[in-house]
Amino acid sequence: MKSSLGLQNGEQKGTTLDPLGPPHEAVFLVLAYLPLFELLCITQVCRSLAEAVNCDVLPWRIAVKKPLNRRLTDEILLKITAAADGRLTTLALFNCFKITDYGLLRVIAKNPNISKLYIPGCTLITPEGVIKAVQLLTKGTHRLKSLKLSGIYNMNPENLAILRNLLGQNQENQSMRNLYHKRRNHSRIIGEDDDGDHQSIDIDVCPKCAETRMVFNCPLDSCRGCIICIKRCEECGVCVKDDDDRPEAACLDDLCLGCWIKLPKCSFCNRPYCHEHAEQQQCMAPGSEGFLCVACHDRFLRVV
Repeated sequence: MKSSLGLQNGEQKGTTLDPLGPPHEAVFLVLAYLPLFELLCITQVCRSLAEAVNCDVLPWRIAVKKPLNRRLTDEILLKITAAADGRLTTLALFNCFKITDYGLLRVIAKNPNISKLYIPGCTLITPEGVIKAVQLLTKGTHRLKSLKLSGIYNMNPENLAILRNLLGQNQENQSMRNLYHKRRNHSRIIGEDDDGDHQSIDIDVCPKCAETRMVFNCPLDSCRGCIICIKRCEECGVCVKDDDDRPEAACLDDLCLGCWIKLPKCSFCNRPYCHEHAEQQQCMAPGSEGFLCVACHDRFLRVV
């Protein structure tokens, strides 16, 4: 298993151990909270960390996000999950567009105790493959607690009804409020609480267009619909109507006037970034408190 995780021969023999001593105990505590890419990097630090990852973390939880999602294939996924030996409880594949029904079902067949299955944006996985996967994970007394599959193509209300029936989701669960600005929390895996706000499945039938996709509620009103039917503020999730005379954001996301006023603005064009894209802010000069948006920064460079 170590060789499949990219360990070098010297690291397997423990020759790269830090001469200052073993890793701090706190490092081992955070391993369970890291996605796969960071875990694979940590395995190359020293032998003790590699053993902790291979023996204590990967057999239980596997989460693949950027940048590994672009490179993950069925074959690689099967190799990574081989060490689990049936103990895998969380499988999270975010936008892994090379994973197919075959790879997903092979992993699930060998790990029937998975309680959290996250496959949003895995566009080669079909609705039929999702249904077969959930059927495998709901056999007997085992319960699949959480299923996230937004971005799976060709999902329809009939598929959703089958999945809800397999998950034992009642009508009360189906009508839970789902707020747009909190959708980023859908990528949370470790430490996710099954509280009253938790949804066992992340998609629904939009009451406006009848398409099966993520459906959001307005925190201030009773309106409900997918993001295609109802535009929402990136910061607070309230509905934003097309006829609103609202200023633009530098990141082109929709913002309500209240959130637009609160956010810091580009020093040239006076447009803000939402928190999701705040890292795009360009520094004006060392020690300066202001910032430039990408468009103004590029325009300034062309002038110079």
